[in-house]
Formats: sequence, C-alpha cells, structure tokens
Amino acid sequence: MSITTRAAVVESGGAPFTLADVQLDEPGPHEAVVRMVATGLCHTDLGVASGGLPFPLPGVLGHEGAGVVEAVGPAVTGIAPGDHVVLSFTSCGECGNCNGGHPAYCATWLPLNLIGGRRADGSSTISRDGEALGGHFFGQSSFAERALVDERSLVKVDPDVPLESIAPLGCGVQTGVGAVWNVLKPVTGSTIVVLGAGAVGLSAVMAAALTPATTIVAVDRVGERLSLARELGATHTINAGEADLVQALAAITGGQGADGVVETTGNVTVLRQGVDALGARGTLVVVGAPPFGSEVALDVNGLLGGKRIVGLTLGDAETQSFIPALVDLVKAGRLPLDRLISTYPFADIDQAVRDMRAGKAIKPVLTF
Repeated sequence: MSITTRAAVVESGGAPFTLADVQLDEPGPHEAVVRMVATGLCHTDLGVASGGLPFPLPGVLGHEGAGVVEAVGPAVTGIAPGDHVVLSFTSCGECGNCNGGHPAYCATWLPLNLIGGRRADGSSTISRDGEALGGHFFGQSSFAERALVDERSLVKVDPDVPLESIAPLGCGVQTGVGAVWNVLKPVTGSTIVVLGAGAVGLSAVMAAALTPATTIVAVDRVGERLSLARELGATHTINAGEADLVQALAAITGGQGADGVVETTGNVTVLRQGVDALGARGTLVVVGAPPFGSEVALDVNGLLGGKRIVGLTLGDAETQSFIPALVDLVKAGRLPLDRLISTYPFADIDQAVRDMRAGKAIKPVLTF
C-alpha cells in the first residue's frame, strides 16, 4: 500500500518549490520509510531545481535528510523502526570502488543519485495523482514529511543528538571534512588553505583544526564569514576582494606555498589561483562544481614540482563509519555545526532558498 505524504515539488527548471501531496511506493526489500525531522538545503538542490542538471522534473529533491525510521523492507539489516538515521548518498555496493571502501565513486553513482530520478531497476519511488515524479534523489528525496530511502543511504546515529543539528552531515559537511581528512591528510606543521567560506569550506576549516596542521587559511569575499572562520579554527584569513591570493599566501607561508588547498567556490579563476598558490608536492582538492564543460588553463611547467589536482565527490567517505564519527564530534562540541545552521519550518522552504542565494544563511536546515 502506498503512503501519502507532503513534499516540496519542483515542477520545472527554474520553478519554485511548491508543497503538494504525493504518494510513496511501497518499500522494496532494501528500502525504509523514514519520518523526516530535518533536512539540509544544499547548492546541489538549487542547481538541479534550476534545470542545470538533467534530473527528471517534476520531481522531489533533498539529500541531507535526518529522521526516524518507521518501516523497513524485509531484506534490510542493521536498521529497525524507531532508529534515528542520517541520510546520505546511495551506491550499488557491488562494484570495485564500493567494495574498496570508496562508494562515492560507485560505477553507477550518477544515475543512482543525481540524474536518474528512479530506482536502479527503472521503477519510480514517488508519484502524484498516478503520474510518476522524479525521485530517489541521492536515494532519499528528503524534501518531504516522509521519505522512501534506499538501505545504503541510511546511517544509524546516536539518538541523543538532535537530528536538526546533524542533518548537513549527509553531504556538505562530510564533503568539506573528507577533503581534509581523506585526501589532504595534513601532517605536523602543514599549511591548509580553504577557498570559499560557505558550509563546505567552513567544514573544511573545522576539520583542519582537528589535525596537526598549524596554518589554516580561509579565503572569501565576505568579512563576516572570514570572522566566523577565525572562530572555527582558521589561523589566517584573506579577503579575496582586497588582496591578491597568491601574493598574500606567499607572505603567510614565507614563500613556500600551501601544502593543501580545498577549492569550494566552483570558480575556475579561483581554482587556477589555488593551483598557483601550492608549494612543492602540494595538493589541490576540487570540490566546487562549475557548469558542465568548464575548463581551466594551467601552467604545465608549474605542475612539475609534484603538484597534484584531485577531484572529490562527497568527501570520498565511507558513510557507515564516517558519519557516526562526525556525530560523536558534534555531540562532544568539537565540530560546532550549530554555528553554520539556520533553521526554517518546512513550509518556508522558498524563504530558505532566498536566504541561501543571498548569502544570509550558510546552511539552511528545514524542520518538520
């Protein structure tokens, strides 16, 4: 029997989110029904809603969900009704990257999460008045009071931690943290530079502050965000609207350049500046996603000092171990996500979108 729930539907590219009753399909063997408590709003949601990606619309987005399990399919293991869960991306669980502990690089990641809008077998998870809607977004489509969630998107978490405080762990936060911990892996005395002080960038700053890195530089054009970055662990800040990035970093590092750079802006000009700011054997992690087809020119000889440029999806995290560890850090006060979060009632999703686009909210979280 299907379940009727209230969801935020995007009718077409560029249209606003509108609340409507939709029907969830019955849970499959490896699916669960989750009552949503909170869900983060991410730039990826806005990009898809604008029509920038070929996701089937009308559809239901949302991919930073957190809630309480209400029912599970007969083949689901390790999760039971009543469990508190954070929802993240899904994956096939069978390809080489999944088996190797890198599910963010699953062979079927794009259709399962970002552009398919359906289960792997082609069936729909959400409908309205008998017509299929785009759903299964990151295996969850959590802009709804209830979500039909793929088993591999479910991460059981400590029930003592408020779900609205950890919903962003499913995407933005684990991306920023994973860029530092899983790719850069700072050693004692490292210099880490974070380009962009939004939710992902500030998560990277907080992650760097929990490593042996001794110089943590946040770069942005918004003074208030740079001040917050200082409070969250940055040792230096650079206002990109007032100073040349490469020259400023050279002054901070004594001309040695950065050991690691996290690029979160999606601006190819900024990416090039980040590469130029690397020191010998330094690594730049590309997190920000410009429009498809974007290219960046590089000085090839400048790379011969051992510089590396690495693309990243979702922090290259193995969610079942990574997200519970982040929850423990939030609970202990060592990962102060509350400094990034602004909460909005679910019905105010369009106000949250406006505030995010205007830069008034770093990480909007919708509550149910």
